[in-house]
Amino acid sequence: MKSILSLSSVIALAFASYTASSSAAPPEAFALGRILVEPRAGLAIDEMSKLMKQHGGNQSRRLGQSNIHVLEVSKGSERAMVSRLKNNPHFKFAELDQMVPVAATANDPYLGSEWHINKIAANTAWDTSQGAGVTIAILDSGVDSAHADLAGNIVAGYNSYDNNTNTADVCGHGTKVAGSAAAVTNNALGVAGVAGKAKIMPIRIAFLSSGSCYAYFSTMASGLTWAADHGARIANISYASVPASSAVQSAANYLRSKGGLLFVSAGNYNRDEGFTPTTAMIPVSATASNDTRASFSSYGAFVALSAPGSGIYTTVKGGGYGGVNGTSFSSPIAAAVGALVMAANPSLTADQVQDILFNTAVDLGTAGRDIYFGYGRVNAAGAVAAAMAAPLPDNVAPAVAMTSPSGNSTVSGLVAIDVNASDNRAVTRVDLKVNGIVVASDTSVPFGFSWNSSGVANGINSLAAVAYDAAGNAGNSSTVQVNVANSASR
Repeated sequence: MKSILSLSSVIALAFASYTASSSAAPPEAFALGRILVEPRAGLAIDEMSKLMKQHGGNQSRRLGQSNIHVLEVSKGSERAMVSRLKNNPHFKFAELDQMVPVAATANDPYLGSEWHINKIAANTAWDTSQGAGVTIAILDSGVDSAHADLAGNIVAGYNSYDNNTNTADVCGHGTKVAGSAAAVTNNALGVAGVAGKAKIMPIRIAFLSSGSCYAYFSTMASGLTWAADHGARIANISYASVPASSAVQSAANYLRSKGGLLFVSAGNYNRDEGFTPTTAMIPVSATASNDTRASFSSYGAFVALSAPGSGIYTTVKGGGYGGVNGTSFSSPIAAAVGALVMAANPSLTADQVQDILFNTAVDLGTAGRDIYFGYGRVNAAGAVAAAMAAPLPDNVAPAVAMTSPSGNSTVSGLVAIDVNASDNRAVTRVDLKVNGIVVASDTSVPFGFSWNSSGVANGINSLAAVAYDAAGNAGNSSTVQVNVANSASR
């Protein structure tokens, strides 16, 4: 039986038909005729196909080398299909392919300056690191690659909306985001990006509808997996509601498994968004020049960092420059600080880079992490200095326990296996062992597996989980014995 990590013509979906259905924004706030799902690790292709068909699904397409799938469904059945598959124990998640807007606010050509460079001490950090050797993926409306202040840093990108390599900026938003992160420095032109020697990988995820720019969760997840597979270490998505997407969280974990970090904007609605905190990505709120929360910035327990987002002077599509407001720009500024840290010490893991950003941030508001600033406002000089110091060795193994099925229970057919795993830094992988043999691996929370018990003999079989962290430390769960009782017809 083939593993789900293999491609199969049975579930392959021609990208042409996928993008054709995306050619215009539907009146609803989600895509018609498709949803996003992720099967549990270990679920084989034929078993997944059966489950999807049982619930009314059609063909599916896997996003890159991740485990996320775009599933074709009948138009009008999207909500019902999500409800059915969300309650199926063999799927990690099922969600609507939501359409969300950019997270920018008003654009004023007379607004702002590069005050944020000194505020976050990027000019001091530049004595040590300017981001050389690190690629920042800008997942947005495309980038004006001909802009004189960007052209020298552009590398090949991808268009996940049209499934081609046309990364021209269709809305203008992506060019502004790219410049705030990595406009070329020391070229006697315009502005300086925070990481002016980093490379910019334009990933077009968006489309223009009624004068506004929108993206789908599916184009974000697809673009993010492509970026991870093509060398990006830092990625930025400046669109609304990204922390609410399980698909984007899964893609972010895929990026992290390859040593990368995703930064996302908190939103511009001046409210508590109520998103559940996640370790998959780094949501960033916006600050003003006096280190207060920008009046427009969204907030909540999900916010991990803050960065300047008011009056940011940056590149504009067509070769010009302008001032902008929004968490659309605080996020890439924070992302660029991450690039400075990675360039300063390339041996650091993604988790170590994240820890450095959190631990060196300037604490604002309530002491410690809070809903307005997260761990604080990014501090480029402090972060780069910490990166240059030898990191403390990590000798602590993850803790792991199998929570389902229970010991001595009787199982048959497909068995849903739930695992809890934690670490002083982060768990990077959990393996499922059946009778001492690894049968599946999971790299994203919540950790769990779908095990086909028909592959072993009836009777007592042993299950165990092994959790790993980035340092290679391994933690073992207690062994759980189950009684397999499959009928002869299976």
